[in-house]
Amino acid sequence: MMVLGRSIIQFSWIVEDLEKAAQRWHATCGVGPFLVNRHIAITDPRHRGRPQVTDFSTAIAQAGLVQIELVQQHDDSPSAYRDTVPAGREALHHIAVLTEDFDATVACYAAKGYEVASDGIFGAVRFCYIDTSAALGHMVEVLEDKPMIQRFFGAIRRAAEKWDGNSETLLRELG
Repeated sequence: MMVLGRSIIQFSWIVEDLEKAAQRWHATCGVGPFLVNRHIAITDPRHRGRPQVTDFSTAIAQAGLVQIELVQQHDDSPSAYRDTVPAGREALHHIAVLTEDFDATVACYAAKGYEVASDGIFGAVRFCYIDTSAALGHMVEVLEDKPMIQRFFGAIRRAAEKWDGNSETLLRELG
């Protein structure tokens, strides 16, 4: 599946509880293990162009060629997550693509009339959520393709390849 010439690498849902959602994915589709990153620190976080810190955690698993990401927002701050999925609800929030030319990809969406809902830097990787919800019913996350994100995604793939399917090892905390 391609978005602006880029493969979709991830489907992401906003959930109320990472552990319960991971268990549902495992019980229903056999997906796992989920690598959990709690209370993620973002550098220069912005929502709709204004500085905005949001407290959230993620759990990500590889499912064939794509990742399943679960996102839990812990606070009531304005965010790209709450722009489309109100507190107390669970739903698909975004698909994600990797790009070598972050600025050109974001400019391409802007030229099509789509706004950046949220952006920042995760480690050394720039990311943003493009608000395509009016057209698609969800957002598109654009991730800058850098060695750090490739190492992180490689760890997720390797965990899935080595996993024995045991539900007791379904969630693995990241440092």
